[in-house]
Amino acid sequence: MTASAPDAPEDLIERLRAGDAAARDALFAQCYPDLKRLARARLADTHRGPSLDTTSLVHDVYLKLAGMAKLPVESRGHFMAYAAHAMRTHVIDIVRSRAAEMHGGGAPHVSLDTDLGERLANDETELVRVHEALESLAQVDARLVQVVEMRYFAGFTEEEVANALGVTDRTVRRDWQRARALLAAALGR
Repeated sequence: MTASAPDAPEDLIERLRAGDAAARDALFAQCYPDLKRLARARLADTHRGPSLDTTSLVHDVYLKLAGMAKLPVESRGHFMAYAAHAMRTHVIDIVRSRAAEMHGGGAPHVSLDTDLGERLANDETELVRVHEALESLAQVDARLVQVVEMRYFAGFTEEEVANALGVTDRTVRRDWQRARALLAAALGR
């Protein structure tokens, strides 16, 4: 008895778009190593606490995606871009929750003699500022945000972004330059 070959991502996506939960699970399993790489990249500049590691992030995104009746993806690249966006928003939710705890949360205030607490807060504040700048950019051009998420946060090549978005490499390069300029202006750099 021979083991059958795994379904191609395109087949799984077709089944997924039809609402097949088993296809979602199979696609997630096939993409798991790439999702872990994506999570590592997503968390590289973030202070990791007990609730924030690559495995937890990937699994939390799975739970979010599993809770959706239908997943609006067209290709494997689009699935990865969707996962990158879900990871970014999940990390921001955690950072905001930590910030709320740090600035009240019912606990007494304790002063630190070192600047470690301030550096960590500044790193997370910067992450929130970037997220808010991306949210503003989405109002101008949602595709620019997708390009940033795929290029910067997911580490996709220009060709991979172009395939996922159905545009040319040249369009991706132009969008990437425009997005970086608009984000730099929004962040005051």
